[in-house]
Amino acid sequence: MITNTTQEIAERARRIKASPTLALSARANELQAAGNSIINLTIGEPDFDTPSHIKEAAIKAIYDGQTKYTAVDGTTGLKKAVVDKFLRENRLKYELNQILVSCGAKHSLYNLFSVVLNAGDEVIIPAPYWVSYPDMVMLTDGKPVFIEAGLDQHFKITALQLEAAIHSKTRMIVLNSPSNPSGMAYSAKELKALAEVIMRHPHIIVVSDDIYEHHLWNHAPFTSILNVCPELADRALLVNSTSKTYAMTGWRIGYAAGPAYLISAMKNVQSQNTSSPTTVSQFAAQAALEGNQDCVGIMTKAYKERHDFVVGELQNMPGIACLPSDGTFYTLPSVKELLNKKKGVTNDFEFAEWLLQQTGIATVPGSAFGAPGHIRICYTTSMQNLTEAMKRLHQVVAEF
Repeated sequence: MITNTTQEIAERARRIKASPTLALSARANELQAAGNSIINLTIGEPDFDTPSHIKEAAIKAIYDGQTKYTAVDGTTGLKKAVVDKFLRENRLKYELNQILVSCGAKHSLYNLFSVVLNAGDEVIIPAPYWVSYPDMVMLTDGKPVFIEAGLDQHFKITALQLEAAIHSKTRMIVLNSPSNPSGMAYSAKELKALAEVIMRHPHIIVVSDDIYEHHLWNHAPFTSILNVCPELADRALLVNSTSKTYAMTGWRIGYAAGPAYLISAMKNVQSQNTSSPTTVSQFAAQAALEGNQDCVGIMTKAYKERHDFVVGELQNMPGIACLPSDGTFYTLPSVKELLNKKKGVTNDFEFAEWLLQQTGIATVPGSAFGAPGHIRICYTTSMQNLTEAMKRLHQVVAEF
């Protein structure tokens, strides 16, 4: 008889933990449902509705009978829209066999790690990082290697740091610009310096997670590592998604572009783990990429206004250090000076818990992103909620 113990769980599954952002968001929602006054600043999900023309395309697809399997790597129409997007917005030319549509950017990344990493291969991940990178690497038998870049470096690694971290077991580096959780973006000059290091090490693949490219107000227009170093094209994979750009998180459509040999291998993996992405969502994503892009600018303008307000408030709070973000809808303030043993708050996990209990403000501890002593604040909520959140935060910070 099988007993209910962790010994029955595969070792690879025991390496990882549940996503802390999703767990904390669920907890905040539960507290709110129980009647507590909670302001949820945890999860990176646009509070805007999916634009109407995208929803209408999905409805039309349903009535047109587009409810069957598609090709594993996506419909031809959507893949053509992705190719056109890269050419139009990023000045990068791809063929259809260099595109793979998946069930979100996370799925694209997992496919990539699955086809590239052998046991013990190392993946360089700049810290702070998106919470899922290390766990996906470990699930595919790789080893995450972190390069720390603190507030004094604007949360961005240098070429010297990258060079020092590379050795024979290094197989990949993950770049995310603009970044979740810091909101920082690499300039073209900074990317060029990193690319020069990578060029000296031909065994390394670079993956660029670009899902926040449109929500950018500094270092604009957006620059890809391939824009500054086209020579990396045969070992670079670009990952993107409709989720953040078009407020389509639940539609679960992401896409990857890269050399045909990588895309082909990822397609084989996807044929076994999900088959094709959701058909109706693909027609919606095609409409998003091909349609009027005004909705993107409207959302980005709102995020910038919220950013300016939140960061301005945080910078006026004693004990909090906060840099302006370059884009996204995140900020990563340091609360190190507020950690107080007398109050039982000695680390960012305890601070986030204390903040939730005392004020009803739900945030994510920075340690979840490799940034201990910080908290991540996501401002995908109304200005009314943000105003109230900053008012409550001002009050409790004064107590420290």
